Amino acid sequence: MSKNSRVKVYIPRKLEGKIIRYLHSPEIIAVVGARQVGKSTLLRHIYEKITKPKIFLDFEDPEVLSLFNEDIKAFAKVYVENRDFVFLDEFQYAHEGGRKLKFLFDHYKAKILISGSSSLELSFRISSYLVGRLFTFELFPLSFEEFLNFRFPEAPGLITDYLKEKKSLPAALHRRLLELVNEFIIYGGYPRVAVAEDEEEKKVILKNLFSTYLMKDIMGFFRISSEHPFQKFIKALALQVGNLLRYSEISSLTGLSFKEVKKYLEILEETYIVKLCRPFFSNKRTELAKNPKVYFVDTGFRNYLLRDFSPVFERPDAGALLENFVASEIMKAGAEFKLWRTKSGAEVDFVVDKGREIWAVEVKAGTKVRPGKALWSFIKKYNPSKAFIVYSGGLFYEKAGEAQVIYLPLYALGFALGAWEVLTFDRKGGGP
Repeated sequence: MSKNSRVKVYIPRKLEGKIIRYLHSPEIIAVVGARQVGKSTLLRHIYEKITKPKIFLDFEDPEVLSLFNEDIKAFAKVYVENRDFVFLDEFQYAHEGGRKLKFLFDHYKAKILISGSSSLELSFRISSYLVGRLFTFELFPLSFEEFLNFRFPEAPGLITDYLKEKKSLPAALHRRLLELVNEFIIYGGYPRVAVAEDEEEKKVILKNLFSTYLMKDIMGFFRISSEHPFQKFIKALALQVGNLLRYSEISSLTGLSFKEVKKYLEILEETYIVKLCRPFFSNKRTELAKNPKVYFVDTGFRNYLLRDFSPVFERPDAGALLENFVASEIMKAGAEFKLWRTKSGAEVDFVVDKGREIWAVEVKAGTKVRPGKALWSFIKKYNPSKAFIVYSGGLFYEKAGEAQVIYLPLYALGFALGAWEVLTFDRKGGGP
């Protein structure tokens, strides 16, 4: 997809405020993430707010890139000298970018902001040169909260208010938000998809994302020689969502060796296509040795791979899809998550580790649910400060020892992740 076809509508991103806070610090700012998540749009939006001398350069422009690669001193003379801000978009195309950024950082006062299409590419190219000189921010597809800011601007404030008041939303509003979260889970959060006018256009955009970004960019950059096994591999992962990865099974299904399966998993994780969720153990070495689960960063991308855009609650994989949505929302909120599984197979879907405290998160497909035995066992063993049951019903809570068990509507998860304190209860509450 060319830049000329990128959406002109700007959907406010939460990351914008974080970046602006560091605009006047000396460190280089790097914004990384998958293609088409809005990195260029975000940087352009920030760029337009700056009134001091500035320049925005795109490394997809051969003339700009060539000068940077061939003569960094001439590049600095032309583009950096006498400017306070220098924006370098699509920086992953730069040759020896880290060494050259260090030269600019050491010899010029300009604040430099760059974007790149994967953490692997940027870390490989620049991190060793810029220790202590680089702040890296990840930009993901839209969270559901960001999606709502575009589709239903009044909703975020209402959800936050009702959470603070410890109340469920009115039934009509609750139904409307469930409809929107269903749409969001089906088609995902790529900005260009979110603003598309109809379902067919959304599907075409997802198809183009797959063919241009995944099969062209990733395969080209990482020199993956054969397209067919790689396609089979990523589609096999789409079917594995919510299950423990069996490397031998995937290897047999795709014809890839164990080593290739591990390599491709790393590539897809570092290019923001999938996220691995490893088991939670007190012993960190044990965590690394155990098989993870896999989730897609964007559920729409996963649904495209399966060619299934049917409503969430009418699907045989509804549980896995909802679980993937929750994993994605936790990730977009900047939190780390793991799974908890006993030897007998009892599971808690997600354990969110906050250092001094942990939270348990269970995902349910229905509107009337109760905690399973696994969640009670986890609470008894680890005493988390909060346990969440994310489902289609209203806000409700109960006590389990010292832990608060909070029943949270699907659409409210991101808001709760951003402000856990609003869900601290010290009195008995109402039901769904």
